[in-house]
Amino acid sequence: MTPVITPRILAATTARILRQLAHDPRSIAMMVALPAVLMTLLYFMFDGAQPLVSNLLLIMLGMFPFIVMFLITSVAMLRERTSGTLERLMTTPSGKLDLLFGYGISFGTAAAVQGLVAAGCAYWFFSVSTAGAAWLTVLVAILGGLLGMSMGLVSSAFARTEFQAVQMFPIVVIPQSLLCGLFVPRGDMATWLHVISDVMPLTYVVEALQQIGAHAEPSAILWRDAGIVAGCVLLALGVASATLPRRTA
Repeated sequence: MTPVITPRILAATTARILRQLAHDPRSIAMMVALPAVLMTLLYFMFDGAQPLVSNLLLIMLGMFPFIVMFLITSVAMLRERTSGTLERLMTTPSGKLDLLFGYGISFGTAAAVQGLVAAGCAYWFFSVSTAGAAWLTVLVAILGGLLGMSMGLVSSAFARTEFQAVQMFPIVVIPQSLLCGLFVPRGDMATWLHVISDVMPLTYVVEALQQIGAHAEPSAILWRDAGIVAGCVLLALGVASATLPRRTA
């Protein structure tokens, strides 16, 4: 039977998850306040020196949403799995696509809010300057959050406890952070490291932001990178769908 989406069930699933997020002050603080706090630390660490601060915070606008949404989504989804919520939902008329897109829309909305807040802080409070338009920065920041969300959904399938979910962080996030071009330009890396970085989606988030920083008009590389990240999000959501429990009734 071909999976279908039922708008009523999708809306109810999305509303339920958004209510849960709204009643979790720690998650809200991580999404909204943490990026601003970390950017403040970086700003004063480098004494506001330009253009260094602009270049660094611009990259952070892709990394912070990715990291935070990965943590929040992986732990939240794990709770749904271990509490039996998913199994109970799969005995109702809810289908896999209703559940998957419900989680995706809910956490995607959270990622969009986080991206807007982080980018707003960067431009208004920390004087980040880019050759390209600010809305492009916001778009890529949101894509970074969506990427973290989708990879968090997948990672939750390989954990049985919240501690194990957190253990996925150094496996999934840290290698991408090291090889994305933040510390060493990718062109200066050893060939085998460059090849590995080519298959890591965070690389393309960072590269897209660097394109915005360097070019007044959207470049072909920017759109290519944005398309790759969007494709990785869809691929991860597809993998996450395969990890959802089968209907039991």
